[in-house]
Amino acid sequence: MSTETVDSMQHDNEPHDTKIGQKLNWLRAGVLGANDGIVSTAGVVIGVAAATPGNVLAIATAGLAALVAGAFSMAGGEYVSVSTQRDTEKALIEKEKRELAEQPEEELRELAGLYEQRGLTPHLAMQVAEELTARDALAAHAEVELGIDPNEYTSPWIAAVSSFVAFTVGALIPLIMILLPLGEHRVWVAALAVVIGLLLTGWISAVLGGAPRGRAIMRNVVMGGATMVATYGIGLLFGGIVG
Repeated sequence: MSTETVDSMQHDNEPHDTKIGQKLNWLRAGVLGANDGIVSTAGVVIGVAAATPGNVLAIATAGLAALVAGAFSMAGGEYVSVSTQRDTEKALIEKEKRELAEQPEEELRELAGLYEQRGLTPHLAMQVAEELTARDALAAHAEVELGIDPNEYTSPWIAAVSSFVAFTVGALIPLIMILLPLGEHRVWVAALAVVIGLLLTGWISAVLGGAPRGRAIMRNVVMGGATMVATYGIGLLFGGIVG
């Protein structure tokens, strides 16, 4: 197989979707939401289990409350945050529309200057700017100046729903495992399931971010383990006092 053929196949298999970065960001946010669900819910149920061993109703109630509160909190936070981002994007696009209508020549020179900053010669930069302006001036300026697609703003509802679902899925791992009829072993089985879940989310987040996998997994597991140890200790302490 020739070098040209191999290069062509590699190019054909490369993702050319200009929105791939945004999609990866949503996926990364989902993984982080699941990670938060695992750690925070595990902390609650393990702490309650240590304080009231054998009281399945108390463990289930606390775990379910932690799941619901956490999922709604994550969804609400994402909705507010992304709504603010969306409003900012719209305001910037409206400002760009006004500038294009009121001073098109200045905007053309500005666009050419931006392409010069990216390494094009002045003549080629102006040629590219003129051709893109003739095709879609707003899209050209929005992409180069603002990094925004004027035809596709970020969606706060998608962010909220994805965060809600991701947190819920993550939280179900420790909640289900600690409610299994395993007697005194329920805490250790839940902790093991949490560690496995954190291994998985750490690995996925490292892959998506292009970071060293071992380091990301270790951070995830250490922080999650520290959370479980702390809440288990608090549960033992207050369980002994109440008892």
